[in-house]
Formats: sequence, structure tokens, C-alpha cells
Amino acid sequence: MAGTPGSTARFHPLRVAAVDQLTDDAVALTFDVPSELRDAYRYAPGQHLALRRQVDGTEVRRTYSVCSPALTPEGPEQLRVGVRLVEGGAFSPYAHKGIAVGDVLDVMTPAGRFTLQPQPGHYAAVVGGSGITPVLSIVSTLLAREPKAHFCLIRSDRTAASTMFLEEVADLKDRYPTRFQLVTVFSREEQQAGVVTGRLDEERLVQLLPALLPVDDIAGWFLCGPLGLVQGTERALRSLGVRRTRIHEEIFHVDGGAPAPVPPASAPTHSAVTATLDGRSGTWPVRDGEVLLDTVLRNRADAPYACKGGVCGTCRAFLVAGEVRMDRNFALEPEETEAGYVLACQSHPTTEQVELDFDR
Repeated sequence: MAGTPGSTARFHPLRVAAVDQLTDDAVALTFDVPSELRDAYRYAPGQHLALRRQVDGTEVRRTYSVCSPALTPEGPEQLRVGVRLVEGGAFSPYAHKGIAVGDVLDVMTPAGRFTLQPQPGHYAAVVGGSGITPVLSIVSTLLAREPKAHFCLIRSDRTAASTMFLEEVADLKDRYPTRFQLVTVFSREEQQAGVVTGRLDEERLVQLLPALLPVDDIAGWFLCGPLGLVQGTERALRSLGVRRTRIHEEIFHVDGGAPAPVPPASAPTHSAVTATLDGRSGTWPVRDGEVLLDTVLRNRADAPYACKGGVCGTCRAFLVAGEVRMDRNFALEPEETEAGYVLACQSHPTTEQVELDFDR
């Protein structure tokens, strides 16, 4: 199964099959997957891919979610991701202007745990902007493969013109009129009917959600988008009595509203990290102030990572021994940290010996 622990993420060169303009500031990239790699690129709906390129001699990686449904058990013939332009970004401007059909890009095998395997039940999502991308894969897969499933999608966008995958979502509504409920909110554009225009904050969601659907009966909530929207929605759901285990989150943008990294604490004078990756282990000294991922990368270039910002979760590892301090965490859910998982890109050792297992 895609995304299972113990599967090592690897890059492979994939050919660009299509570049589709979704909005003025968003494109969809489609990659051909050769038959010999289809098994490696099997994905669970909601997972993402890391793309990499060289910029002035420096490797740049960015993650983008797969938006297409996961309908072929033997693996996909193509993969499609959505890319929204970030002004001054290191990758998205290149994706918008520099990538053409026939180009070959390095693409990492699928990763991520913001997923839903199709099963009966009533599900819901609250998404903002490009947060629609993984949820589009989740809902389209669910409705196609599970006839006893229902889904409510609440999406927030600036304007209709800035809305990604507008036609794809409308098609879902046409195909599954009794099982798919769509609510669209524009923050900067008046609507003739529907929900009142404006931002979806915690107060509005507390009033809106019970009016739209049976909150207590929702088997899983999927929140994706900017940090403020995701955190506000979680607070609203918790105040409505939704159990934390039913709430799944993925952050797409961490802006000025994000909490600052944890200030440095006292650390041992000399620390070493032992890391297991792809069945092989090694032990190396940690440089002063260095995060554990950088220590491992200096000795194992195949260590998995993408954003290095504590958002994507690609560098997730199991803490076998020792203790660490994470600067920030927007990727791991409380159940994962309680089980002993950490983000290597955010972890500093607080004991002289630390052991990580990237294969679990």
C-alpha cells in the first residue's frame, strides 16, 4: 500500500505530459509514469510528491499534492499535481513559466498521511485556496469506489476566478448529486446566493457547520489550507464536541501568524545520532546547533526530506532512544508524537545519544 511505514522515498525522472493553466496563478502538472515505476508511485488519496531542481548549485525541493483519484490498484499511468504561484518562491515561478510538455523532472515517490482509504460513512472537509488539491483526490476516490459514502466539501477562496479545480469539483457535484454536498465561500467577492461572503473564522464556523450537516455523525474531518483557517476550524470543531481523533489536518501555508520556533534550550556539549534508513544504520556526531536531518544528510544523501519547515512530514522518523526538542511541528498529529515520532528537520538533541529510525 502507498505511504506505508518502512518504504523509502526515492526520486525518479518523470516526463511532463501536460501543463494546464487552472487560474492566473495556478497550474496543474501531469507526469507520465513508466510501467516499471507504476508500483513505486502507487499512492493513497491525499498524498503528495516532492519535486526537485538545482538553483545556482543548490538543491531545491517542494511538495505538491496529487489531485487525481487513486483508482488503479496496480499504480498510476499518470500523476497530476496542483501548483499555486508563490511570489518570490524558489520553485512555483519555475513551474508556471519554465516547465513545458516533454521536460523531465525529478519526482519523489508519494508520501504523507493526510489520507482516507475509501469506506462507508459521512465525511467532510474544510479547505482554503490550494488546500483543495489533496481533498480533490480524497473525495473523488471515495465517491467512485464506495457507493455508501457521502462527502461535504466546504471551500474558501478569494474569488471565483482564483478558484483551483473549479470544473473538476463541479463535475463531482453533477455525478454524485445525492452524495456530494458543496459549499463555496468567497472572501473577496459577493455571491448572489449561498453562504455570506467573508473569511471563515472560528465564530462563523461554529454557527455554520451544524446548519450544514450532522456534525456528530461525521466519521472524519479533513482540514487543509493556510494555518489560520486550519487552526480556527479545529477549534470550532472541538467546541462542537468533535473528538480529536476524527480531525485530520494538513497545512499548506505558514505565514506571519505562525508561532515562533521553540527557543534553544540547554544541549549536551557533544551529541551523536544513530539513524536507520533503508535497512542500514550509522552513527555520526551532531554539530553545534544542527538539526538531526542535516547531520544525517551529511552522511546519507538519501535521507528523506522536502520542505525542511516542519510542514510536509516527509522527514518523519521514530525516536528509538534519547530525547529531542522540535522547533516547530505542523505535520505530525498528536497521536504520532505520543507514539514517538518526530520531524528530523526540526529536531535538536537534548541527550548525548539519539537514535532515529526512518524505516518505521
